[in-house]
Amino acid sequence: MNELYIMGIITNRGMRDKFIAFFKHCKIHVTLSVLAVGTANSAILDYLGMEATEKVIYMAFVTPGTWKIIKKELYHKVKIDIPGRGIAFLIPFSSIYGKKALHYITDGQDISIKEESTLKGTEYELLITIANAGYTDTIMDAARSAHAPGGTVIHAKGTGMEHAKKFFGISLAEEKEMIFIVVRSSQKNDIMKAVMAQAGPKSPAGGIIFSLPVTSTAGLRLLSEEE
Repeated sequence: MNELYIMGIITNRGMRDKFIAFFKHCKIHVTLSVLAVGTANSAILDYLGMEATEKVIYMAFVTPGTWKIIKKELYHKVKIDIPGRGIAFLIPFSSIYGKKALHYITDGQDISIKEESTLKGTEYELLITIANAGYTDTIMDAARSAHAPGGTVIHAKGTGMEHAKKFFGISLAEEKEMIFIVVRSSQKNDIMKAVMAQAGPKSPAGGIIFSLPVTSTAGLRLLSEEE
């Protein structure tokens, strides 16, 4: 595929309505939000004019062209350069399982389909499965059947679930779970295939899976090493 990124935006929870309107304005249909807490010390908060408020992390899938528009609008519409408004960043994509899933997460954006990864040559990759809440065991059982190590679960809330009918012919729940698994790049395809076979979009789990490049790891014990 051509270049694709996960865009992350960290901001105060009080900015929710503004960012929901912002995403609609930028024609971003599919987003995920995760609740969080900031950890800056009081001196830094005082310097930035911020309070130690609860945070939210928004995640969306964007092309370079979309990011160019969003970055401009973050300054113009959200005034993100004002202290306390937040920060936005990009993480390069590696791959996603299924063209329908790719079209779903990038609905409304201009993207071509290719098989090449955004970043080549990494020994490890981070697999992220987004699925309906309550199906973590199903996903992990499927991943372990392809020799994946353990995973980490984050609870999230999704938007744009109504667009799922357009691509998959099904409805997806708003409450989501994100399952993170670091694997060797050589294992990636088998694990993604196993997860989609048991927890894909047309299953009750309603899952999609994609990967991000990992350039280095420490402390990672994989099943193959244990064996």
